[in-house]
Amino acid sequence: MSETILYGYWRSSATYRTRIALNLKGVSYKTVGVHLLKNENTSPEHLARHPSGRVPILEIDGHRIGQSMAMIDYLDETRSNPPLLPKDPAARAHVRDLKDQIVADIHPLNNTSTLARLRSQFGADDAAIAEWYSHWIVRGFTVLEHMLPSKGGFSVADSPTLADIVLVPQVTNARRYPQIDLNQFPNILRIDTALREIRAFVDAAPENQPEAKQA
Repeated sequence: MSETILYGYWRSSATYRTRIALNLKGVSYKTVGVHLLKNENTSPEHLARHPSGRVPILEIDGHRIGQSMAMIDYLDETRSNPPLLPKDPAARAHVRDLKDQIVADIHPLNNTSTLARLRSQFGADDAAIAEWYSHWIVRGFTVLEHMLPSKGGFSVADSPTLADIVLVPQVTNARRYPQIDLNQFPNILRIDTALREIRAFVDAAPENQPEAKQA
């Protein structure tokens, strides 16, 4: 079997969520840094990996995958333990609903390419970017707060799911903006705190990546 390689930027939330999934599934992998702030994602070498020019890119089982959720779905379909979705169809739908509140509604509006476009096309400065970012975090987290359980350490049931895998990186991003009062989201904070005690989440954290020490 060929070596599993994750190409990504250490602070990228999409790369972060993929690291969590790989760790939960017990997959050994090599990381190759692609520095977004140095535009390494637009290099011919990276574009040859995937025409999107984004991160992460995952090479696994002789395949190359270019979207983080496609990577995580592939892992769950090819490595069944531990499962990342409940067996009950209604619970599975709830997990996907929670996941998409982040993956579809929050993350695309706050990723680096969107923020760069706000600067280049509309002349947004740092303060305007921070206000934009904070608006979408608070809006999305308000929705999640009402959807999450009022007790327990997981978003759904009693083990990590797709919802948890995408939640922790998004909370990490939110903490970079001190103007966001996360105390208004006690359910999110409780679950995030509990998940950060799990080894798969700890090892995937940006500050624990080799590139973080070189930043």
